[in-house]
Amino acid sequence: MILVVLGVFGLVFGSFVNALVWRLHQKRDFLRERSECTHCHHVLAAKDLIPVVSWLMLRGRCRCCHKKIDDTPVVELATALLFLGSYVAWPYAMHGEGLFRFILWLVFLIGFMALIDYDIRWYLLPNKIVYPYIGLATLQVIILATVFHGGIHQVLGSAIGALLISGVFWVLFQMSSGKWIGGGDVKLGVILGFLAGGAIDSLLLLFIASLAGTLAALPLLLMGKAKRRMQLPFGPFLIIGMIAVQLFGAAIITWYTNHLLSV
Repeated sequence: MILVVLGVFGLVFGSFVNALVWRLHQKRDFLRERSECTHCHHVLAAKDLIPVVSWLMLRGRCRCCHKKIDDTPVVELATALLFLGSYVAWPYAMHGEGLFRFILWLVFLIGFMALIDYDIRWYLLPNKIVYPYIGLATLQVIILATVFHGGIHQVLGSAIGALLISGVFWVLFQMSSGKWIGGGDVKLGVILGFLAGGAIDSLLLLFIASLAGTLAALPLLLMGKAKRRMQLPFGPFLIIGMIAVQLFGAAIITWYTNHLLSV
């Protein structure tokens, strides 16, 4: 039953992400204005907004002008799968601190999906998403340190993580005048560092993100579909690294310690 509820919530919030990203890019009022077709501006009815189902019924086209709908169910399905996967692979007990972390993690996933979608489309990590999530990450650190007795170790670990990830990108940003890495990645690094909560997890995150980015770019380079100086949004790979560290970081570090360092 919990999986069903999480799956439904994932689809709903994935639909929310689609709307949020489009309205941010168009500088539309998210609270007051209703969703509409980006071509003919026909206001969408409730039956047109059912996650995945409406897109399938309309065959990916507007009901009125029959032009292709810009949004696809990919974000909705990905959000639902992340909700479900996070529950199945959650490394903490589902009570007390573990439950608190899980609930906030779902909120972070919504923002992460919005940042991934926006960065892939327009090579930008908008401050209107990044700044509130920096605040939320800060609030999580404070609550973990006080309410759940993480103390100064929680604060120091998160601060080190933020300084490490954001600091690396700040140096790259300054050295390249913004050509190698964007300013949004520097700010995103603060969120990810707070969530990683320590130097080892932060380094693992950077390694996974760099590996994922390389694996994504290499086939394009080998097939001649991309140039060596192609622009590749790095935000999505950082978030992939964060998800991997959050769900599997402890297991990866334990495996590495037991199997490789002991050799």
